[in-house]
Amino acid sequence: MVVNPTAGKNTGARIGREAAALLAAAGHDVVDLSAMDGAHALERGRAAIADHAVDCIVVAGGDGMVHLGVNLVAGTDIPLGIIAAGTGNDNARELDLPVRDAARAVERVTHGATRRIDAIRRTTPRGEDRWFVGVLAAGFDAVVNERANGWRWPKGQMRYNLALLRELGVFRPIPYVIEVDGTRYETRAMLVAVGNGPAYGGGMRVVPAASYDDGLLDVLILHEVSTPTLLRVFPQVFRGAHVSHPAVEILQGRRVRLEARGIVSYADGERFGPLPMECEVVPGAVTVLT
Repeated sequence: MVVNPTAGKNTGARIGREAAALLAAAGHDVVDLSAMDGAHALERGRAAIADHAVDCIVVAGGDGMVHLGVNLVAGTDIPLGIIAAGTGNDNARELDLPVRDAARAVERVTHGATRRIDAIRRTTPRGEDRWFVGVLAAGFDAVVNERANGWRWPKGQMRYNLALLRELGVFRPIPYVIEVDGTRYETRAMLVAVGNGPAYGGGMRVVPAASYDDGLLDVLILHEVSTPTLLRVFPQVFRGAHVSHPAVEILQGRRVRLEARGIVSYADGERFGPLPMECEVVPGAVTVLT
């Protein structure tokens, strides 16, 4: 088990402790793999898996912890249990898992079925595989994330909201080269998102038709529009209604390459890496306890 104590405005610790106690009461030997940060938790988790010391990885926190868990179990037969205790919890919600309810989440872990879902793999220039399961942000949304993560205050959603307001005044359309299954597109766009799952950012259904197990990536492009139009279109993402706008285009494929200068992508809400970047869907790469 790996717990993020600061998830969900510090509710992660409480829900994580409750879940661990319930798992132990159900007769499981709970090995705490939590660490001071994500990198050390990954290191501890990988060592435990390599030593055959665990039968299952359970993460307690938000989408960032799901991201960490996926990077531990992708490509293996070790199942992933999710105790959703974060602020957004988009992947848990879209997988129809309980949110901020330790007892129901533990019930799924101990008595639920398994579901194989796709995961998206990126191989870094150093030859390391990195994975995500939800949405990769690589446009205006990623710029806002990068801005927000550079601030220590305020905390939570307000920091993101203030970063969004800060970027609106200075943001300009980004020149992109986008390749989907070898077909090349060049465009100027406000937002590009690559979705395995449909939602990010606490309920923003940016690629509403995306499915975790269809073997495809959905690539959303919001082509160049004025700032007032962006302000009108962007809030519609919470209902998925933005896809009907004429400036929105959605492509599908198994392999995607993105090129743009100065953009750092975010996946499952976590800093994922600078463009250019290529990623591919790996069908059934992760087993989730549902």
